[in-house]
Amino acid sequence: SSPMPSWIKRWTPKRLMQASVAVALTTIALKTGAWWVTDSVGLLSDAMESVVNLAGAMFGLAMVMVASQPADDEHPYGHHKAEYFSSGFEGILIVGAALGILWAAAHRFWDPQPLDQMGLGLALSVLSSGLNGLLAWVMFKAAHEHRSIALRGDARHLVTDVWTSIGVVVGLVAVHFTGWLWLDPVVAIGVALNILREGGQLVWSSSQALMDELAMLKIELVGLRPDAADKFPSELSGGMVKRAALARALALDPELVFLDEPTSGLDPIGAADFDDLIGTLQQTLGLTVFMVTHDLDSLFSICDRVAALADGKVIAA
Repeated sequence: SSPMPSWIKRWTPKRLMQASVAVALTTIALKTGAWWVTDSVGLLSDAMESVVNLAGAMFGLAMVMVASQPADDEHPYGHHKAEYFSSGFEGILIVGAALGILWAAAHRFWDPQPLDQMGLGLALSVLSSGLNGLLAWVMFKAAHEHRSIALRGDARHLVTDVWTSIGVVVGLVAVHFTGWLWLDPVVAIGVALNILREGGQLVWSSSQALMDELAMLKIELVGLRPDAADKFPSELSGGMVKRAALARALALDPELVFLDEPTSGLDPIGAADFDDLIGTLQQTLGLTVFMVTHDLDSLFSICDRVAALADGKVIAA
C-alpha cells in the first residue's frame, strides 16, 4: 500500500468523525437538491443513504469520544469496545434505510413519473460522491493507523455511498437516452439491495469483532498469551488448561465463581502462581470465589473464610 501522508497521521479519530458529520450534512444538501430538481426516486434513495451517513457519523463520533476516555472503576479495562457498538448501530441504520428505499421504489415502479433537469441533478450527485470518496480514502488510511473499527465502519459506509451514487448516475443516464422511466425505480431497488447487504455485513462483523475482543480480554485476564486462543486442548500444558477453564468461567462476568480443586495436578510453583491469579482476580473484579480444595497452601494464601467438611457435614468453620 502507498505510504500514509503525514497530515493524515495528525488527524485523530475524533477529528475525522467530526469531518464525517460535516461532509454528511453537505452531501445531504447536494443530493436532496438533486432529487428535488429531478423527482428521481433513484436520487431520493441516494439522499436517504446520506441521512444514514449523518446519523452514523454522529453516533460514531459519540462512541469515539467515549472510547478515548481512560479506564475508571466501572470500566477498569477502558472504553474502547464502545466503537464496536458504533459500527453495529451504523449497520442497523443502513438496513433501515434500505427498507425505506424499497418501499418508495416499489410505489414509483407501479406509477412511473417523468424526470426533470437531469444535467443539474447528476452534477450535484457526482459532486457529493467526490466528497464522500475523498473522505473514505482518508478514513481507511487513518483507521489502519489508529486501529479504529469506528473509522473503518464509517469509511466502508462511505464507499457504499459512492458506489450507490455511481449506480444511480448510470441508471439515470440510461433513462435519459432510452426513455424507459421504469429504470429509475429499478435502479433504486438495486441500490437498496446493495445497501441491505452492506448493512447486514457490518452488523455481523461488528458483533463478531466484539465477541473476539471480549474473548481475548478474558484470555489475557487469566495470564495466557494471546496465541493460546488458537491452540487445541492437547497443545496446552496443565497450568494453561486450568487458566483456560478459569477464562471460560469469567466469560459472562459472574459475581460468584465456583472452583473445584483448581490446583490439583499442578507442581508447587504452578499452584502458587494460580493462587496468586485467583487472589488478583478477586480483588480486581470484586469476585466472590467459592473453592473446594485439599490444598492447604491455597487455604492459607488466598482464603479469608474456611469451612471443613466431613461425612456430609460442616465440622469446623
